[in-house]
Amino acid sequence: MSAGFALPASRLPRLASAMDDRWLLNACLWLPLAALLLFFVMPMGFIAWRSFMQEAGGIGLANYAALLDTPGVWRATRNSLAVGASTTLVTLLLGFVFAYGLERTCMPGRRFVSLSLTLPMLAPSLVLGLGLIFILGRNGIVGKVFGFRPEIYGFHGLVIANVLYALPQAVMILRAALRGADARQYDAAEVLGATPWRQFRDITLPGMRYGLLSAAFVVFTITITDFGNAVVIGGDYTVLATEIYNQVSGQMRFGIGAVVGLLLLLPAALSVWIERVAAQRQAGSGADGAQAPVPQPHRLRDGIYAIVCVGLSTLIVAVVAIVVVAGFIRLWPYRLDLTLRHYDITVSGGYASLWTALWVSLLAATLGVALLFLMAFAVRRLTGWPQRLATLLCALPVGVPGLVLGLSYVFAFNQPQLPWGVLYGSAFLLAMCNLMHYYTQGYVTMMTGVRGVPVQLEEAVGVLGGGVLQLLRDVYLPAVRVTLWSVAAFLFMRSMVTLSAVIFLITPMLSMAAVTVMRLDEAGFTAQAAAFSTCIMAVVGSVALLMHVLTTRAAARG
Repeated sequence: MSAGFALPASRLPRLASAMDDRWLLNACLWLPLAALLLFFVMPMGFIAWRSFMQEAGGIGLANYAALLDTPGVWRATRNSLAVGASTTLVTLLLGFVFAYGLERTCMPGRRFVSLSLTLPMLAPSLVLGLGLIFILGRNGIVGKVFGFRPEIYGFHGLVIANVLYALPQAVMILRAALRGADARQYDAAEVLGATPWRQFRDITLPGMRYGLLSAAFVVFTITITDFGNAVVIGGDYTVLATEIYNQVSGQMRFGIGAVVGLLLLLPAALSVWIERVAAQRQAGSGADGAQAPVPQPHRLRDGIYAIVCVGLSTLIVAVVAIVVVAGFIRLWPYRLDLTLRHYDITVSGGYASLWTALWVSLLAATLGVALLFLMAFAVRRLTGWPQRLATLLCALPVGVPGLVLGLSYVFAFNQPQLPWGVLYGSAFLLAMCNLMHYYTQGYVTMMTGVRGVPVQLEEAVGVLGGGVLQLLRDVYLPAVRVTLWSVAAFLFMRSMVTLSAVIFLITPMLSMAAVTVMRLDEAGFTAQAAAFSTCIMAVVGSVALLMHVLTTRAAARG
């Protein structure tokens, strides 16, 4: 691939002629590329190969044939599609209301609404399921106060929990689509006498079509691949994520588990591909020099949106807050006196998994920032097919659900006879799994920051006789420090709360915090699960606040 580097003599004359710089430049590409091949491409090859390995020995299609005689898989497939479609429709509707209220109105309470939408991202997805159980479950507060017990387990509970989990990401996409509009179109429509409804129908909705499509497939992918909510509030309503877990952990049918994993991979990969096409068309549809519309106060409209958005935000806060409160209640909902005894957790390994999650997340963030920065720096200097191939490899991980990625690691690294088998059961392997799970999002963010480095600074380094090392140290690292902090915070927080990617990789001696919450809930220690979830949210929230301060200071320095 080194032949693909673009090193024009007019830009970096000394860099092009220095052998040491060439080696360093190649190292910037091959180190992260080797990590991507070893910790993503190879495991995915192993899971595909394992699907052809028959339980009785030999290679064939027996696992695929057995899938036809496994009614639970097809029932789980139908259930996943039903939950995914329902969640997507509800989330798009609510997401549009939130996005439009935040971007196109002057409604009061905007800061509260924005903050409330960050709460589901600070906790494992199963925390939302726990919150719904505390409110609407058989021993929930609604049943205690009103004397009836709604049935929250199953389809309806999954839809509500998944909507709360996917809503923040849908709102971010839709807000970005609304920001891409051009105020001049609305001014022209106003001059021509178009009513607000006509402007909304003929300008706003057509301009958001790709954003809506992108958000729809992101939500659908999140829903059908989520494991946390399904295992907590799904009850007997099985979905594909829980079916994989049952086939592998419950029945030890690894071949069938591999086939179901590939089955789950197909709709996720298709959704990601359509989402990327929509995002590209959305990016290409904007007008040059577009000016974002500035909302004007409108008392009736702003009041309606405030009531709806603040009301829904309060529900989101209530679901998360009830988990925090339940961790301090002696016996929910019968004895409401406060206690700290639920924080004295000795079962399921106690707090060891929290410290493990901290260490793994720090490792994932550190390694991720280093590898992603080197990859983005190198890819910017590639041309032709090497650049396209490297970009494609960096984009592939986003289409692989965490459950499938974790299962592929079992097949690839639980091989004592192979050199890389020594990594199995280590914190390093957990960190790399979490990094690969969110590799594409981190790469896109890092690449955006790297592309913002002015070419003139690179030319100045070349004129002054500097090489690749000086270019990295004196130009790129200072220029993208805000991006580095942002990527580090993203990788740390997602690694702290992820469940699906690591559920197959934990051992009795090495567990993760989100898995401990699931174990406590499964064992009936619901209050302890709430307390442990509160600890996770406190850690992630503190890091998010710290990173916000650091990035703000870094941006202020320039």
